[in-house]
Amino acid sequence: MVSVKISSPCIHPLQKFTMTDEKNNRELRQKMEQLIIEHRDLDEVIHRLVCDPDVDQLQIVRMKKRKLYLKDMITRLRSKLIPDIEA
Repeated sequence: MVSVKISSPCIHPLQKFTMTDEKNNRELRQKMEQLIIEHRDLDEVIHRLVCDPDVDQLQIVRMKKRKLYLKDMITRLRSKLIPDIEA
């Protein structure tokens, strides 16, 4: 009887890294899309509330700060998704 050893398929280390990168990029894009939607929704709410004189101005200021925070997060995620260019 002949014994045959079946080895598991080899994945090149760079290929494994690429698959992980693709998964991370997909997750980053999904997160960025969620933040963009939240940013847009918040913008609409702020525009509606600014026109109402009875709205608490502190609440509007907090929403504007949240909107800026979201914009910063979106910018950071976009920069992570752009590949580095070597000079």
